[in-house]
Amino acid sequence: MKKSELLLPAGSLVKLKTALMYGADAVYAGTPDMSLRTQSSFSLEDLSEGIELVHSEGKKIYLTLNLYIHNEEAEKLPHFVDTLRQLKPDGVLVADPGVFYYLKENAPELNRFVSTQANICSAQTVKFWQSMGAKLCVLGREVTFNEMRQIREQCPDILLETFVHGAMCMSYSGRCLISNFLADRSANKGKCAHCCRWHYKLHLRLKDGTVKDLEITPENKNAFEFLLEEDFRPGEYYEVVEDEHGSYLLNSKDMCLMPRLNDILAIGMDSLKVEGRNKTEYYAGTVARAYRQAIDDYYNNPDEWDWQKYMPELNTLQNRGYCLGFHDGKLTNISQNYEYTRTLGDWLFAGSIVKWEGDDAIFEIRNYINGGEEFEFLIPGGLETLKLTLTEFEDADSGEITPRVSAGQEKKIRIRPQAWNKPINEVKKLLPQYVIARKFSPLKGENQTMHEHKLQEFDILCQHKDNKLK
Repeated sequence: MKKSELLLPAGSLVKLKTALMYGADAVYAGTPDMSLRTQSSFSLEDLSEGIELVHSEGKKIYLTLNLYIHNEEAEKLPHFVDTLRQLKPDGVLVADPGVFYYLKENAPELNRFVSTQANICSAQTVKFWQSMGAKLCVLGREVTFNEMRQIREQCPDILLETFVHGAMCMSYSGRCLISNFLADRSANKGKCAHCCRWHYKLHLRLKDGTVKDLEITPENKNAFEFLLEEDFRPGEYYEVVEDEHGSYLLNSKDMCLMPRLNDILAIGMDSLKVEGRNKTEYYAGTVARAYRQAIDDYYNNPDEWDWQKYMPELNTLQNRGYCLGFHDGKLTNISQNYEYTRTLGDWLFAGSIVKWEGDDAIFEIRNYINGGEEFEFLIPGGLETLKLTLTEFEDADSGEITPRVSAGQEKKIRIRPQAWNKPINEVKKLLPQYVIARKFSPLKGENQTMHEHKLQEFDILCQHKDNKLK
């Protein structure tokens, strides 16, 4: 059976290397002037090095040219396409039909992939793009599993890609105008201000035209209910809730299709995509190794495959709570996070080994670590970890010894061979350059309660077989 490809975002050269090390079959990347990835830290030199590395490992890299162009950007297309031809990626992600046509006419040797920004939700649309010469189509996140299965059956001769993990957008596959309207930042050029996650206050307009603040206090909070009713659904009321944190009407939970991964693998989807171009290398490595293990385990023994084995790993990531997106069909209220917009989790990115100097590990700090506090390294090639506790920290440059260390200004410490509880040669084999580490940092009070509630909601949703489309 042909294996589905695991596709990870690469927002920088380090993230690219991390994703590959933890099991990605392919990565997607871009430069600010060529794609939606305006936060990308890739230079042309980095991209060249990254592509060479990817190909040396027998893997693939796709570059993005998926903005919807205006005339001023169309004038730059010849330069962009010349750059792509020099870089020789394995595919170019495009959304705008004009850009697609330009590539077809001026760089026919490049594989043209159709981005999720093109909103592909039917077999008919896939067939259209295939007739235009597309090699791969990325399905919109709004496609249900039943629709995905039908598209796969009706379009057997083209590569199909689907999202399996990452942030969700209240707009249509990222085609959002709220950010343009409120912040003059185009979501379709990678500059989304995430207005859907802002804190909005509720106001009351009186008949005389004056606007008043409606302050919800302990004394009056039980006196009001605010309900929306849509014209064509009389009697169906949507409650608008605001508490001391505000109201988050448009804030979606993050997608996690690990509980339905066997569905997607069973129908032979070609590429499984993880969202997160602006996330850390800890995110890239953690997601990659969880899905890598899950995919391999499925192909080895699909009948015994159990999604719950991999969720503890994904739950170490900061998230807004998980949902199944549109996979099972109609969304429920469990797909939205009305209580808060921040990400929560009990684990923090501690840092990574940026290089080995002889038998000394040079470890870059990404969060504070106290002496005596345990942190653990994520060993590539499985779900195992290697734990380490340091009672004091040696500055990698100055040699200064401190009882506590904090992140900032690329702060690095030196870990001596005697600190490990294994022979140093074995440690170096288990923990290559760019391996990542995390530390347990339990939430407290209200944050802990909300986080546990979201975990329970997701577990109930995934266990509810009546919701799962056969």
